Formats: sequence, structure tokens, C-alpha cells
Amino acid sequence: MSEFVKQIPIISLYKDGKQEQREDCVIQEKRVALYLNGHKLISTMSLPQDQDAYAVGFLMSEGVIESLQDITSIAVSDDGLNVYVQSRINEDSLNNLFNEKTLTSGCCVGVSANFEGKIVERFISTPLSLSVQRLWSLVERFSSPTDLFDKTGCVHKASLVFENGYEITSQDVGRHNAIDKVVGRAKLQNLDTTYAILLVSGRLSMEMVIKAAMHDIAIVISKSATTELGIKSAQLLGITLVGFARDKRCNIYTHPHRISHA
Repeated sequence: MSEFVKQIPIISLYKDGKQEQREDCVIQEKRVALYLNGHKLISTMSLPQDQDAYAVGFLMSEGVIESLQDITSIAVSDDGLNVYVQSRINEDSLNNLFNEKTLTSGCCVGVSANFEGKIVERFISTPLSLSVQRLWSLVERFSSPTDLFDKTGCVHKASLVFENGYEITSQDVGRHNAIDKVVGRAKLQNLDTTYAILLVSGRLSMEMVIKAAMHDIAIVISKSATTELGIKSAQLLGITLVGFARDKRCNIYTHPHRISHA
């Protein structure tokens, strides 16, 4: 049994009126606090794993930290509920986190701020391409449930697949957190995400697309839907956005030139 899973007694009620007493597995999320340069920055409901990666991914996605080399130290408390980062920071981006917060459409409710500024100047022109055959190979592999999802049905997953086939996968109760974690893990390994493909399990809203853009990720694929602002953001930022990638069909919403039929 995973340390993030708890068994509880429940009653299963069936359509025919039959009831069954049994045990079910539920996820155990925790409130994880992020401290930056000695000050508490934010708390998030999350799985207390890969907290260092989450901190790096979140802070770099928001432009608060611009490079891994800016970070002096990262420490995680023994109980896993506090993450301490010492780093050189972009003060303007940090201030935007408090002055221009946007309540996002995320599960577990996300907060993002830096939708303007640097992001409107970005256009990803990476000459990355993906064959139809490889697209479906990636989707099929990504669709394999994790042990934690099998037990609870209550986690999102994000994967980065690099040109050489190397793959990083993270999971969390929040789809935003899952992306921050997988990107953070890549940065901590000094991997260049410019030629990586991002696969996610959750819907592709604007802030999800912007997270990808902040790391120059040119192709984003989801098993789920996308929103209108997600599509508009991807078109503006040069991202190839693929949604509903399941059951032998997918929708290509923007920049289809990266999907090769050869």
C-alpha cells in the first residue's frame, strides 16, 4: 500500500438497490508550504513527493526563478511538508504573484499570476516534429495507469519525452502540480525541455499551455479536452496543441505542421 493511500470503510450502492459494505482506497493529499528566501510564498494541496521538483517547476513557470543556476539551495523538511528555496529571483515576477493573481480553472484550484509580461513576447519556433505513429505510441504508453491511479483513480499524470526516448513522469492530485513536478525534475537533471514533448492527463486550459511555453515546449498532448483560451494561447505562443488523444482519435487544435504523416 502506497504511503499516500488510505483504506476506509464505504458502502457501495448499485443501480438495482443492492448495497455492499467494503473497503476503498482514497488518496491522502497534504498541505505543502513553499518558502522562498526565508519567507513563506505559497501553500498547495499536493502529494508530498518530488517537492524539490515542484518548487523548481512552479517558480520557473512563473518566471520568479529564471535559471537553475540562480538557485543556491533547496531543502525539504523531514515530514515532507515544507520546502525551502534560496535563490536569486526576478522581483517583478515575484511581485506579480501577489498583485495579479488569477484563480485558475484547475483541480484543487490553482493560482497563477504571470500571464502577461514576458509570455506575450514568446513564440516557440522549435523545428520539432512528431510522426503519427510515434504520437500514438506515446499516447498508448502514457495511457497505462500508475499503481497510485489504479488504487485511487484520483491522480493526474504528466510526462516529458525527450528526443532520445528518455522519459520523466510525475503525478499529483492537481494537474498543475503534476506539470510543475515533471518540468522541475527535468531542470534538476539539467535537461533541455526545448525538444521534449509534454503529455498530460488533464484538460488544457490557458495556464497549462503557458506553463509549457515558459519552458519552450513545442508539443503538448492531452487525453482530455482543451478550452478556448487554451487554444488561443497555443496559437499565439507557437505550440502544437493536441487534445482528446484516446480511442484511436485525437484533435489537433493549433500548429499542425509539427505532426508528420510520413
